[in-house]
Amino acid sequence: MTEEMEIIEVSDEVIAVLAVNATLKTEGVACMAGGIYNALSKNILGKELVGKGIKVDQYDGKVEIDVNIIVKYGHNIPTVAWDIQENVKKEINSMTGLEVTAVNIHVQGVESDD
Repeated sequence: MTEEMEIIEVSDEVIAVLAVNATLKTEGVACMAGGIYNALSKNILGKELVGKGIKVDQYDGKVEIDVNIIVKYGHNIPTVAWDIQENVKKEINSMTGLEVTAVNIHVQGVESDD
């Protein structure tokens, strides 16, 4: 008897939601920023994406993610970026089993407390 392995595919949208949740839980993140990908999708599709600020690329069971954020004023940007990378990798790997090979952080601005 041979065993066949089932291949389970996880949609980009699910991965994006996991990435958004992990990002927003990170200290120093004010909010997600749209980025060009989201702006184009909103204009072309006419709807807001669930994973605003996230771009997902999957290949061979591996994932690369681009995260667009606004950082809270007074927080160290490299530290916030590092924490996001760690949180996103951990969240996606634990929930999907997929290997995250890159989490690219794009800081789109800084939000003050005013």
